[in-house]
Amino acid sequence: MIFDTHAHYDDEQFDGDREKLLASMPSNGVGKIVNVSAAYESCERVIAMAEKYPFMYAAVGVHPDEVGKLDEERFSRMKELFKNEKVVAVGEIGLDYYWDNESHDVQKKWFVRQLGLARELNLPVNIHSRDAAQDTMDIIREYGKGLDGVIHCYSYAKEMALEYVKMGYFIGVGGVVTFKNARKLKETVEAIPLTSIVLETDCPYLAPEPYRGKRNNSSYIKYAAEEIGRLKGVDGEEVIRQTEENAKKLYRL
Repeated sequence: MIFDTHAHYDDEQFDGDREKLLASMPSNGVGKIVNVSAAYESCERVIAMAEKYPFMYAAVGVHPDEVGKLDEERFSRMKELFKNEKVVAVGEIGLDYYWDNESHDVQKKWFVRQLGLARELNLPVNIHSRDAAQDTMDIIREYGKGLDGVIHCYSYAKEMALEYVKMGYFIGVGGVVTFKNARKLKETVEAIPLTSIVLETDCPYLAPEPYRGKRNNSSYIKYAAEEIGRLKGVDGEEVIRQTEENAKKLYRL
């Protein structure tokens, strides 16, 4: 069954048909979904959804674009949410120098704090990194060594992916791998073992071909699996089987 390791079903783009869409997932071959918070305000929403749907779990964390809203009181309140048994990871956390919504120092501070939280709670991490390759690597080498985790929506060179794999991290691959211009990601998929790849959507964003530009959902992961299979010389079903096993290992399910 498909295991979508990174989705955002609390996003307003799903407000019109969320329940109907999620009810269709098992019949579309989707076995498990991890619903990932981005803003502080979304942390409780993703948990509520995970409690409602047996096949859904939650990751709680604050995205680098949103860390300016964090303070010690909110961080302490967020920490309490990890007592819920359906919370399986700290995420999505990291660095984003593309949008630069927050200063690099503020982003780094809360990235390190949330990595520390994952270590304290013995949980895996779901890491966002955009246009911040070296700083992300440096912080993970110093503060993330020995943690379980995934580099979500991987977009850097294959050499760096291999470094993450050596540290025990998984590489998150989604719809972008189906794009014709995704040369670096295709090279990464070819270079790393299938045992180090997990599938994800980042839905409602990053829908694969033939739905590029439209709203994404977990049932579309099969297109990414087929392309990964083509690159690795195996069929899409084997990719789905192995990545499901990988995701269960990552999230300890």
